[in-house]
Amino acid sequence: MKVASLSPSAAAPASGTDLLLWVAIPYVCLAVFVVGHVWRYRQDQFGWTTHTSQLLEHRWLRWGSPLFHLGAFMVIAGHVAGLAVPDSWTEAAGITEHAYHTTAVWAGSVAGVTMLAGLGMLCARRLLNRQIRLGTDRSDKVLFPLLSATVLLGITATAAHNVFGAGYDYRSTVSVWFRGLFVLQPKPEAIAGAPLLFQLHALTAFLLFAAWPFTRLVHVWSAPIGYLVRPYLVYRRRTPPAPVSASRRAA
Repeated sequence: MKVASLSPSAAAPASGTDLLLWVAIPYVCLAVFVVGHVWRYRQDQFGWTTHTSQLLEHRWLRWGSPLFHLGAFMVIAGHVAGLAVPDSWTEAAGITEHAYHTTAVWAGSVAGVTMLAGLGMLCARRLLNRQIRLGTDRSDKVLFPLLSATVLLGITATAAHNVFGAGYDYRSTVSVWFRGLFVLQPKPEAIAGAPLLFQLHALTAFLLFAAWPFTRLVHVWSAPIGYLVRPYLVYRRRTPPAPVSASRRAA
């Protein structure tokens, strides 16, 4: 598959808007991510939970939760490989650019659809079940739309440019910008010329990072390793004791 790319060195100098969108906002979001987690841990350790609603509805949760978490793990792994690993490393390992992009596109598509299916089930049960809907707090009302937008934009960008389109090499632009942020050498010009869908996906992802400490997503950091292989938890309502008959009381 032939992919289009834009060398960061050949890109135009960054404008004030580019500096705001691709330097200032990401750094602010990352700062909120770090400081927010410290604050949440110090102020709300008892709220460090997913607030399970399994007692209220379990049929949709039984399928939606595993699909969402499995897809999320695959998506995160794909983003780490695509954004954090330079293309020179994969080429040195003997992986051609064509092989990498073909694998990334189709594996990423499967992961994204799996995650989206699970997220759709979780959102549907929250909207359609009145008890769960009434129990939805303000953080969930921010988290679910923002998470849905991030996932949808990522899938749409991949489909529009790399599945049905001519192909786009994000590792020569978006990945360069992303790595530059973490080594304190931001290169906003690297992403300024990227397709709009990739830009929107990147922005919503950083906004998700900023919202992360104040939502149920914090449970990711406290989940033990055994959580991945533990049996499914079953919650049961406690039945009231049977009333004692008068004859038995007299005895």
